[in-house]
Amino acid sequence: MDDMLDQLEAIIRDRQQKPVEGSYTNRLLARGRNHIAQKMGEEAVEVLVAALSQGKKEQIDELADLFYHTLVLMAELDLSLDDVRQRLRERHQPRP
Repeated sequence: MDDMLDQLEAIIRDRQQKPVEGSYTNRLLARGRNHIAQKMGEEAVEVLVAALSQGKKEQIDELADLFYHTLVLMAELDLSLDDVRQRLRERHQPRP
């Protein structure tokens, strides 16, 4: 598991199974799907703001936040990076 997104996904899944007191991930998960989706939407807006008016560091920071919140939502939905990877592969298969 060399990929940081895979590592982060595993950490989030671990928090689901074995909550850690004070964990931000566990606070998000405890608040449920609606809150996680809302938080992800907020992060997406922050990415747009950074893309249009901020520097590269802020853009990277906001994108990292969006990726993290996306992974939390995916865990809540019982979806994985492998599910998304598979769908992307399917989309890029030659059509008959």
